[in-house]
Formats: sequence, C-alpha cells, structure tokens
Amino acid sequence: MDDQGCPRCKTTKYRNPSLKLMVNVCGHTLCENCVEMLFVRGSGSCVQCDTPLRKSNFRVQLFEDPAVDKEVEIRKKVLKLYNKRDFDFPSLREYNDYLEQIEDIVFNLTNNIDVENTKQRMEQYQRENRDVIQRNKVKLTREQEELEELLLLEQQGTEQRRLDVLQEEQRQLHAKRKNKQALLDELEQSRLPATILLAQHKARAAQLETEIEHQKQSVKPASLFSTGIQQSQTVSLQPVPRIEDVLYQYRPLKVDTYGPPVPELEQLGRLGYLNHVRAAQPQDTAGGYTTALACHRAIQDAFSGLFSL
Repeated sequence: MDDQGCPRCKTTKYRNPSLKLMVNVCGHTLCENCVEMLFVRGSGSCVQCDTPLRKSNFRVQLFEDPAVDKEVEIRKKVLKLYNKRDFDFPSLREYNDYLEQIEDIVFNLTNNIDVENTKQRMEQYQRENRDVIQRNKVKLTREQEELEELLLLEQQGTEQRRLDVLQEEQRQLHAKRKNKQALLDELEQSRLPATILLAQHKARAAQLETEIEHQKQSVKPASLFSTGIQQSQTVSLQPVPRIEDVLYQYRPLKVDTYGPPVPELEQLGRLGYLNHVRAAQPQDTAGGYTTALACHRAIQDAFSGLFSL
C-alpha cells in the first residue's frame, strides 16, 4: 500500500501516510487535493484517459487495486437493473444463464470491452422488464427495512445489556467499598482481637464474591438474532426433498485383448506373476497404485493381439 500514489502530483502514501486516494468510474485514481483543484467546477476529464468525470462521483479508494473499486461500483449499478431472484425463473438453468449474463456485462464494462453494445443491451433489458425491476426494487427495499429494524432492536438490546452490566459493576464496587469501610470501623471501635475481625471480614468478602458470581451467571443473554429468530425458539426447518433415483451399480470393465485370457487380479499372486515385480512403496499406494494393478495392466498389453488371424 505504501507505493500507491497520485499520478498527477506524484505524492505516495510512503511519503504522506495521511494521503487519501479517490477513484471514479474510469478506475483511475487521484488524491483528494488534486480532485479539489481539477474539478473545482464540478466536472472535468481524467488525467490518464480523458474520460469526462464529475466531482460528485469520486469516492475514497478502498482496495489496493483501483480496478477492484471500479468493478464494485459497476456491479452495484448493474444489480440495480438486474435484480431478479431465482423464483422469477421457471428453471434453475435459466436462472444460472441470467447470472452468467450479469457477469458478462460487469466484465465488459470493467475492462472497456464492447462498452456501447453492452450499454444498449442494458437499456433494452430495462425497457423490456421495467415492471419487474420496479417490483423487485420495492420488495428489496421492504426487506432492507425489516432487516434494519431487526438490527436496531438488536443494537438497543445490546446497549441495554451493556448498561445493566455497568450498573451491576458499580453496585458490586460499592458493596466492596462498604465492606472494607465496615472492617475499618470495627477495627477502630470493637474490642475484639484484630485476627477475629479479619477472619469475619474474609468470610463476608468470600460470601460477597459468591453472590457476585451467581449474579454474573444469571445475566440474561441476547434473546434475538439479527435474523429475527429468538435464541430460545425452536425453528422447524422443512426437510430437503429426496430425489428418488436408481442407485449406481458398478460394472467391471471388460477389456478384449484379442489374445489369451488375462488372469484376474486376485490370481496373479497365486500364479507367480508378482514374484519379480517391484513392491509398491507407501508413497505409491497413497495415490491408488498397487503392485497387482500395474502387473495386470502389463499382462493385458503383453497378451493383446497374440492370436494370429
């Protein structure tokens, strides 16, 4: 990150750690000071590619590669139009084709490939699906509002629990100070030996610590997740539908060598074929290699075509 810098004033983050780089739709960066100087009238051209730019469209660069910022911004704009869900399609294949189309559009706009035709495709799609786009926007806005409401409730619950913990800590601190002050008063006024008073104080302090531990364990945990599901709630999830299909049955591969019959794998050792074959090492067997399998394949090659026609 230290070698990042402004292409106009040549200032780098190594020389100025507080340097703030800005990026626009073209994907080229400028520092905040250069943006203020070059776009004082609100619009201008990019220093590197002469693309017409507006000052209001500059945003702080978040990633080390400005092309990533460009892709993120383009993806946001594309997804505002292509906002269909999987249930808007009759089949999963059509939904996957739709997602692939979105990725093609983002790739073309990010890498400046066939930009005009890509924008025309987007405009045509917007004209043909205007009602669906608007309906999904409203639905998405409603879902975001519900999620924000749940998050707000969770934040309020977290803040209330934090305040309860602070109040409990203050009460415990006050109780400890009161117990210590009681010991000092007893040492000053009581005629009992100090050892007895200290023992009584230790017993009271141990009892107070026990009460504090019980109170810590009885602190109520969060009762609501950000998804809206209560922690104590039992959620019944529908089982995944079973796909009934015929089980796969393995059929051994039959190799016709057009020669003498090749012994089976389990017969090779008994017939002496493995006597002079190198034994498989542990690193060989880890990959599935066996001595019998290699020997069996070698015999198949040797016996192949021995019969004369």
